[in-house]
Amino acid sequence: MFTTTLTPTETPFQSVAWKFNFSETIIVSTNVANNTGPEYEGRITFFPSTGSLEFRSLTLNDIGDYSVSIIQADGTNPVGRTTLEIHGEQILKSNNLVEFSASVSLSCSASGSPTSFLWLNGSSEVTASDRVQLTDGGSSLTIINVTRSDQGPFRCCAFNPFSNGTSDPLNLSISYGPENINLILSPSQGYFAVGSDISLNCSVGSRPPAQFNWYLNGDELPDTGSELRLVNVQMSQSGNYSCQAYNNKTLRSQTSQPSAITVLVSDWLLPYGVRTMPPYPIVQPVM
Repeated sequence: MFTTTLTPTETPFQSVAWKFNFSETIIVSTNVANNTGPEYEGRITFFPSTGSLEFRSLTLNDIGDYSVSIIQADGTNPVGRTTLEIHGEQILKSNNLVEFSASVSLSCSASGSPTSFLWLNGSSEVTASDRVQLTDGGSSLTIINVTRSDQGPFRCCAFNPFSNGTSDPLNLSISYGPENINLILSPSQGYFAVGSDISLNCSVGSRPPAQFNWYLNGDELPDTGSELRLVNVQMSQSGNYSCQAYNNKTLRSQTSQPSAITVLVSDWLLPYGVRTMPPYPIVQPVM
């Protein structure tokens, strides 16, 4: 906002002319009409009572000298000039952070002086706390022992007396887990006849996605991946199955509770509630 020191009068000014770098016309206002330069259409608001001028949507191309010449009703011709500086922002990016063990510093720089800064995480203002430090007049943000809620997007807002600007968003990549591991057996009965097909699925919260290993009675199996399929299962495959998830960024792992699988030689030997066919009758000789 370019504000003049003139006091509004009952008689309008004969003319007001604003120029950029002393040559390019921004606006010329007379008693008859207002003529706005094509580069400034929709970007300015002119206040005829004082000759003041408001700018919007400033860019780096607007840096420079501004002058105003006013002819008042009594013929006097006050003039003025000012220089506009635009503050640009830049954030120092950081990535590959591990939850609860890493810290991060973000720096926002802006040309010109004086300046003030505001940090946003999403739509919320970032304020100082036990984990959050704001230094260097608010231009530097340090987060200690980051959590997944610190992923952003972060924006830095810079202000000066003439304008303000907001940086592009920055998202932090914060690795976490594995956690909340869960092993699901399908079908879920635990007793199976020889030749059955069984599926075990392991799920876990992890960023990046976890790697999986499988164990039978504590011995590691060659299978990997989140699903273990047992096809045409045999009695030798009975035992306690468990899965282990490993995150190669956090270097942490988590192992599930074991799931017991019992393989029986014949379907009719299974507990009655999980039989797939009725048992064969037993014929005894008559004495």
